Amino acid sequence: MTGSRVEQKERTRRAILDAALTLSQESALVALSLRQVAKEVGIVPTAFYRHFPSIDDLGLALVEESLDSLRSLLRELRQTAGSDFASIIDGSVDVLVHQVRTHHAHYLFIARERFAGPAPVREAINAGIGTAERELAIDLAHLPGTDQWSEKDLHVLSSLIVDSMVSTAERLITAGPGSPAEQRIAAAARTQLRMMVIGAMQWRSSD
Repeated sequence: MTGSRVEQKERTRRAILDAALTLSQESALVALSLRQVAKEVGIVPTAFYRHFPSIDDLGLALVEESLDSLRSLLRELRQTAGSDFASIIDGSVDVLVHQVRTHHAHYLFIARERFAGPAPVREAINAGIGTAERELAIDLAHLPGTDQWSEKDLHVLSSLIVDSMVSTAERLITAGPGSPAEQRIAAAARTQLRMMVIGAMQWRSSD
């Protein structure tokens, strides 16, 4: 396959993903048909199958690109911020706000499909959140004050933090970029996370 054909195939794949995001803002993924998506892109239905075996597989690709980029950015932030909890918290919230702003359709898709999507898509979203929790638990183990914690307690805290971030992302979806509502949601998230971490630092594992 020549370079131009590869580029054309990638452009068509991107167009399919973007079309699905656009259509899913008005309709849940389970209600979409490949014919609708193909029509939106301007391709014949059979061309859809050259990129995705099914609508569910299209949804899985959207989940992957939505969650993987956020996890990568947050992990990079934690690794560069060192042991400064305030910087980690503030930076994490800033990353989340920016991601929801710039990829609003992706996060609207995740929020909607997390509970109402096809089973494979729901499972992929939950798996992505679980991966974020495990990655955070690993990083928490390297921070001051957690060296005596049990693995179970590290995972409890990481689960609480990730749940807070997921909830914050879902609230940010309804707020306009740069709006007072967005600022209030971000400020509340920072406060909640700081209270959570300060309280957790007093914890001593019984295991």
